[in-house]
Amino acid sequence: MKEYTTEFIRNVALVGHQGAGKTSLVEALLLTTGAITRMGKVADGTTVSDFDEDEKSRQLSITTSLVPVEFNDHKINILDTPGYTDFQGEVKNAVRVCDAVLVAVDAVAGPEVGTEIAWQFADEYHQPIIVVINKINRENSNFQQVMDQLHVRFPDYKFIPVLLPIGQGPSFKGVINALTQKAYYGTGAERSDPPAEMAAEIEAAHLKLVEAAAESDDELLNKYFEGQELTSDEIRDGMRKAARDANLKTVPVLVASGDANIGTVPLLEAMVAYVSPPSARRVEKATDGDPEYLMPPHSDDGPLAAFVFKTAFDRFVGALNYFRIFSGKMESGHSYFNSDKGQEERFGQLLVMRGKEQIGVQMLHCGDIGAVAKLNATQTGDTISTRDKAIRLLRPTYAPPIYAVAVEPRTQADGTKMGAILTQLAQGDPTLRWRQDGATKQVVLEGMGDIHIAVAMSRAERLGAGLETSVPKVPYRETITKSNQAMYRHKKQTGGAGQFGEVHLRVEPLPADSGFEYANEVVGGAISQSFIPSIEKGIRSVMESGVLAGCPIVDIKVAVYDGKMHPVDSKDIAFQIAGREAFKEAFLSAGPSLQEPIMSLRVVVPEENMGDVISDLTTRRGRVLGMDTDKGRSVVTATVPLAEMLRYSNDLRSMTGGRGVYTAVFDHYETVPSHIAQGIIDAYKAEQAAEA
Repeated sequence: MKEYTTEFIRNVALVGHQGAGKTSLVEALLLTTGAITRMGKVADGTTVSDFDEDEKSRQLSITTSLVPVEFNDHKINILDTPGYTDFQGEVKNAVRVCDAVLVAVDAVAGPEVGTEIAWQFADEYHQPIIVVINKINRENSNFQQVMDQLHVRFPDYKFIPVLLPIGQGPSFKGVINALTQKAYYGTGAERSDPPAEMAAEIEAAHLKLVEAAAESDDELLNKYFEGQELTSDEIRDGMRKAARDANLKTVPVLVASGDANIGTVPLLEAMVAYVSPPSARRVEKATDGDPEYLMPPHSDDGPLAAFVFKTAFDRFVGALNYFRIFSGKMESGHSYFNSDKGQEERFGQLLVMRGKEQIGVQMLHCGDIGAVAKLNATQTGDTISTRDKAIRLLRPTYAPPIYAVAVEPRTQADGTKMGAILTQLAQGDPTLRWRQDGATKQVVLEGMGDIHIAVAMSRAERLGAGLETSVPKVPYRETITKSNQAMYRHKKQTGGAGQFGEVHLRVEPLPADSGFEYANEVVGGAISQSFIPSIEKGIRSVMESGVLAGCPIVDIKVAVYDGKMHPVDSKDIAFQIAGREAFKEAFLSAGPSLQEPIMSLRVVVPEENMGDVISDLTTRRGRVLGMDTDKGRSVVTATVPLAEMLRYSNDLRSMTGGRGVYTAVFDHYETVPSHIAQGIIDAYKAEQAAEA
């Protein structure tokens, strides 16, 4: 592969809903430019960008693939992203490092939930958006209908057709460039005159394109009003400015068919023409105060700032880090500084990736995207710079996980590897998290959905750890609602030295989140001071394992106020047992209750689904706090017990056809209703009896 300097590089994130044909479109672009000799198929597992074993078996994209395409002395770095909503972290990272977002929209289905999520990310990073209406060769496809749907779904944006279809459905045979007003049949390698019957449509599209370009620049606008013709270069420059202008929000619209390989050359020309070179990108830096930016134009001569946006792990090769150079340049065999870890890293062979193919290069220039293997400390989200100018670029923020499983190793050998491999997976995917839950004594893995977790388990298997998953236990807590007191005498005589300890104690409820208080109110030496910690130890052992349902006990005060000793038989273990049993008796008579975690929920759904969502939340013991609208969609806020939310992502997806999204964060604890609490207690007792 040739060496490309900044002005001849274009970085494009190809995003869109699952099934919009992104991967097939990439195959068509590779075939058209001669990088491959025949198009692969998703169904056959033979595409360049879907090379992972899970992608082949599931027939959907799971990770972002880097696929550089060489065209007209330019390199277009295409980041082919997953469309399935479970893998939105991959999409966000790709949008973070690109210079334009190419949104693929199905010509029959129109904009869908994956379209909206990608749009949201592009908006968050102020990225220019280009739409490609794909699969226009399908039955029932309708270019104008999709245009109308885009206007309705994204009313703040102006959609400007740059390419028009010649025919639709099975009769689709080419496209017309509204700028040049020429027709491109088949792949579009050659221009010809457009159909005469489309003259009025072409003229209207050309006028709309010129007006949109002129609006971006006062000089162009004056020239347009004076009746002068804008040149093709001026129109392209104007459209690039209009797409980046937060007020104009102009979106060029293209059209193609990836699986039929029609319109791919005009699509490539449009990406070169309407995507700004990397030097024009403004990049936010990580600071403690107000935002700071790496300001354009960026070049090889600037301070080095490369952002690591993806880490892939292989059991035999190790880590492979993908990075985008925002400023400066990088060479193979040099050492660079990881600003986040404060550590020098040796960069051996720099790589350009094409799917899984690794192409070694000596140098990567400002704006390019590459990869490197076998770094020691670097992981996703880190910035590579130089020690003397340690720049840190702002990391993306991700939605909190919404799906959790409890994880257990299959064998003891798997158990020794489990922690390290889960950590490795979480480092490579910031939307994946794992933790040891102290309340339930389980290892909990959290992600964005069931497919996300299933893929993580498959990767763990390939990395050397066989893991089993189950529904995680809810971290219930036990507490009391009133004060009570009890005494317990522990007396044991077995022929030799005996055991004796008597403890009188009182339990009192504390305000929420107060924890545990222990007080010594013994007077007159009824219990030696040396045994007071022993009693506390016995009490704490019960608090960890619970009394009602095996859950931790919280928000309680225990005061030891009396007791008895034996001059010979009293010892540490005796007072531990006496304290433990006295505490149990006092607890059970002090209005014990179970508490459950309550989640704060925000659900965003199409308006037509709001009634179903609210009705469903009611059946989950949810309390709806409010209803609102946001960008044409309905927003429901509510509080719902975690026990009712464990598989909500699957249910919401079914209710809304995949168009509903939600976030849930812990809010507070509440008392479990008595009829539900009794079921939990009975289940715990049955489990204990089965283990006995």
